[in-house]
This record gives sequence, structure tokens and C-alpha cells, in this order.
Amino acid sequence: MPTCEIIAIGNELLQGDVLDSNTHWLIQQVTGLGGQVTRAVMVRDEPEAIVRELQGARERGADLILLGGGLGPTDDDLTLGAVAQATGCPLQLDAHALEMVRQTYQDLADRGLLHDAAITPAREKMAHLPRGATPLDNPAGAAPGVLLPWGQATIICLPGVPGEMKGIWETSLPPVLGALFGESTFREIVVTAACGDESVLAPVLTAVTARHPEIYIKSRAKRLGIDMAFRITLSLSGGDPAAIEEALRLAVEDLTGALAKTGIDVLSVEKA
Repeated sequence: MPTCEIIAIGNELLQGDVLDSNTHWLIQQVTGLGGQVTRAVMVRDEPEAIVRELQGARERGADLILLGGGLGPTDDDLTLGAVAQATGCPLQLDAHALEMVRQTYQDLADRGLLHDAAITPAREKMAHLPRGATPLDNPAGAAPGVLLPWGQATIICLPGVPGEMKGIWETSLPPVLGALFGESTFREIVVTAACGDESVLAPVLTAVTARHPEIYIKSRAKRLGIDMAFRITLSLSGGDPAAIEEALRLAVEDLTGALAKTGIDVLSVEKA
């Protein structure tokens, strides 16, 4: 399955000023498309740190590299410069991106939200993209997203503002994501089991996992105390939805049977 690494950029993230909900959302999206997120990191607004993570992602063979934050007009928005440095694709003014920025500010001025729609150097900065990059329309903000092929990898740069990030992902990226992930799908089933002792549950999960190695099985405590319960997730990605459903069905059947033999009650079986 396609692999993905996520780089969340911003001093505000590492100072605790802003909660990084973007990475969690992106992981959900990539997983739902049938991809596998193999690494997610937060780095400061420092070109060296961004370049280091980009080069590491390429060395690890990531198919998709998502960067979030640092696309705005201020001096500490350094993401695209770091991408240019890492890829060897120098920044250059992109006419299409400039028109996107120009139109956004004109719309804001027409709505009375700005007094001046002129393209200042700070606003023009958002239209300087790495050579070979494609700007992505941002329906909720001024900074275009950026798509850049890099050898076998695809780099996508997204704004840090959640609404802008989601807007670009949902409106500008579906064709790109469809080409990257193809017909891959992801399915997950949650089995809730009543068990007050995880050490009793562990050998059951170990045995079932060994019999179904293609399926990811993980348990998490749902309630604490005498009536403790565990949520056991079984998940699988692949290109054949019917085969995925059948593999999960067999694994769930095996798991619930094994739990029953151990005296552990199954409280529910639900598709996530």
C-alpha cells in the first residue's frame, strides 16, 4: 500500500500554543484511502529541520509527503523555501498561483473585508513556488497549496489553518489522491470485550494475530474498574473490498470464538 509521512511545521505547535489536530485528521484521511502513515513529526519554523525531514522521508521511500503550515505571507513562513532547498527546485514566481492570490484579495476587497487588494511583496511571496510545482486552489484562504513530484514521491504542502487545509484536500486533491491510492480501501471492525485483566486477553490476541497476520489487531481499554472493557480493533487495507471484508469476517469469527473459550464475553461487534 502507498506509504505517507506527515511533517507538521510551526513553532506554535512545539510551544503548546496550538494543538496539532491537522495531523490527526490527515492520518484519518490517508488511512481511509488505503494508505499507511509510517511517520508523523512536528518541527519548528526552521528550514534545516524541514529539509532534514524531507530528505529522511525520501530515503525511507515514502510515496506521499504531506507538509502542513508555513505557506503564508510572513517572514517565518519558510516551508516552500525549505522544499526548494531539499528538492533542488528553486523558488520562482508562478503566474497561476499569483492569479489565485490576486483573486482572493480582490474578492475580500469586493466584500468590504479589505481596503486594498493590491499585490504587495508579502502577498506575492505566497505565489513563489518550487520550480515544477503546481498550485492548488485554496477555497478558504489566500495561500495556494502546492503539489510537487519528487522522484517516486509526491510532496503536498498545505496551509496550517484547519479550514484551509481541509478545503484544499477536499476540493483540489481528489484526482491526485485517486491516482496515488488507486482502488485501495480501508476497513475496520471494533469488537468490545468484557475483561478485567488484560493479561488474560493478551494471549488470545497473540494467537488470533498469528493466524491472521495480514490484519492489524490492537486492543485499548474502554472502561476502568470492575466492569472493565476493551475495544479490539481489526483493520485491513487493500485493493479488493470483497476480499478485505471476507478476511475481516473470518478474523472476527476466530476472535469472538477464542474469547468465548477463554470465558470473555463479547459485548458488541461494530464496523468503525
